[in-house]
Amino acid sequence: MKINFVPSIIALALGALIAYGLYSMSIDKHKLLIGIGSFVFMVISLIMVVGISFDKSGTNVNVKSVSMVFFTLALASNITFSFIDHSNPMYIITNGSLLLLLILISYFIVKAKQ
Repeated sequence: MKINFVPSIIALALGALIAYGLYSMSIDKHKLLIGIGSFVFMVISLIMVVGISFDKSGTNVNVKSVSMVFFTLALASNITFSFIDHSNPMYIITNGSLLLLLILISYFIVKAKQ
């Protein structure tokens, strides 16, 4: 596994911009939760898409594909939570489960290709 610093910094900045956009759009009482939650999820998934590369091309393509799917799910989930009134536990459980599932699937892909 190799970390590419310039794409990782760009992914970090893009995640911050998306999180700020979602923070700005969200309902008043959930702004901070959506801002922080979307930042963490977006940055992790974007760094896995553009900032990390693996030695084997099959592993690289599979991890990047799964990460892009979960980035899209995270974006849709956070946009939805920005516009609806929800409880904090529902947001944390939904996005936390998605993030942990992304990490678990990526881990299994990397372990299977070794």
